Amino acid sequence: MWPLSRKKSPKQFEKIVGDLSTLQHSVRRLFPEVDPEDIYISTGKKYRDLIESQLPEIPQENIIVEPEMRDVGPAVGLITALFAKIAPDESMAILWGDHLVKNEQAFKSMLFAADELIQKDNERIVFLAHTPRFANQNLGWIEYDVKSSDHVGGYDVHDLLSFKYRPDVELVEKYTKDGQHAWNLGYFMTKPKFLWAQFKKYAPELYEGLEKIQQAHGTLKYGKVLNEVYPKLEKISFDNAVLEKIPADFGRVIVSDVGWSDVGAWEALKEALEDSKQHTVTKGEVHMIGGTDNLIMDYQGKKVIVAIDLDDMLVVNTDDVLLISKKSSASKIKKVVEGFAGTKYEELT
Repeated sequence: MWPLSRKKSPKQFEKIVGDLSTLQHSVRRLFPEVDPEDIYISTGKKYRDLIESQLPEIPQENIIVEPEMRDVGPAVGLITALFAKIAPDESMAILWGDHLVKNEQAFKSMLFAADELIQKDNERIVFLAHTPRFANQNLGWIEYDVKSSDHVGGYDVHDLLSFKYRPDVELVEKYTKDGQHAWNLGYFMTKPKFLWAQFKKYAPELYEGLEKIQQAHGTLKYGKVLNEVYPKLEKISFDNAVLEKIPADFGRVIVSDVGWSDVGAWEALKEALEDSKQHTVTKGEVHMIGGTDNLIMDYQGKKVIVAIDLDDMLVVNTDDVLLISKKSSASKIKKVVEGFAGTKYEELT
């Protein structure tokens, strides 16, 4: 999402859509049904102040700080270790802070259905999956049994069969049409006690380090132990550490369309906001004559952008960078940013 997203301020802290960051959207779409006191934020230590300023309603003690980034496996493990100690039998939902959801009420309904299912059966992980809108190669996919095994909160519940991360073109086309695959959002609900047991069984070395942190939690030694142990944990994804090793029998899947989008790239944002492929999506003072299929985003607000007969264009205006590219060439942005290393433009990365 460069030039809007930078190292010093990743995309989840930026006001990509509207006047709130995606992190603020992710938290506030849970209101009022979920109290701020029941929402916890996991983050790296350098972003703590930014989170406190954007989410003053979240108690400061609910911000779980990782002293060093060690990938998602240790991050989820740290949360699980702490909750397994302080609230082992409460339902725990893992959500991410950089996504958009158009139908927030439907999303909450889906989430509460998962909670109802977990209350019925403690030793389960319920995955929230999304009906595919198109053949997306950049996401993970979930395969589920078409026959429902339960029905809660107005949703059919399906048995989990398998995961597939970023399938090839042929598989994606097949998955989109076969009615038994869905986008894997990475959202799930379970009980901390159950997930903690899976860490112990399938990621014993990771568990050993996290257990030391867990034992120190609530004591004066916690900060010291966290800072000593956490940076030494293996860098590993949650999927590789635990999820791929848990028997599918423990998984359940709820599938729905809530207008979800992972806005990890400009073309994904365009797809999320467009009314049709030909529609031009704009932000700020943009005046157009003619043209189709553009994304023109003004985050500066100091000038009028006038576009005439543009097609397939990406225009992003910030305080210090104006990006102009064919939308179909957006994948080259990464190469441009990497080329700034060691130059006078490095501060723009």
